Amino acid sequence: MAKLPPASDVVLSVAQLVPCTEAEGPGKRFALWFQGCPLRCPGCCNPEMLPFAGGQPTPLAELIEQVAAAALLHGIEGITLLGGEPLAHAAGAAALARETRGLGLSVMVFTGYLLDEARRMADPAVADLLAHVDLLVDGPYDREQPETRRRWIGSANQRIHFLSDRYHPDDPCWLLPNTLEVRLRGLELTVNGFPAQSAVGLWKRPRTRDVEDSDGVARRIW
Repeated sequence: MAKLPPASDVVLSVAQLVPCTEAEGPGKRFALWFQGCPLRCPGCCNPEMLPFAGGQPTPLAELIEQVAAAALLHGIEGITLLGGEPLAHAAGAAALARETRGLGLSVMVFTGYLLDEARRMADPAVADLLAHVDLLVDGPYDREQPETRRRWIGSANQRIHFLSDRYHPDDPCWLLPNTLEVRLRGLELTVNGFPAQSAVGLWKRPRTRDVEDSDGVARRIW
């Protein structure tokens, strides 16, 4: 098993954070989307997260503080890593998963790779990540096979792997209806949850323009 670098040296490329959500896995969860994915699944609901350029470089220690705060304030039971592609950020994801487990919380990962493919990857950080994951949803998103039964799963080809005994396939939570969560903070609108066809447009970034009022104050118009 590869030795992880000190937490002070780990920086993750974060596209989006939601400190407490019930739309990205069982229970209340801290969700993190990575910036950057080498896959190009047709109909991807997060196309703005495909390029590796961009994102917010965030130190691991800062993220762990946020996870711990979410556990205290919101009673989250774990984190969910999405993207982008978490396996393309395996070193940072593994470090975050390890520290999260150390807090007594669970780890869920969505990946476009199959589990067998992930286990054959040469990057030792991928194996390290898998060793600290409780739930893994694998397989590329296929818009031609929309999932209509299992909660939190985008397409019927994707599989749920229970890599620890923390969660169970017979839990009725997997059969509950999917949900969307919409948040407005100031002028920023964020949406997360099940990528239903009728809601695809909500994922597109709105166009903005900056204007200057007569008083010389610059404002962003949506």
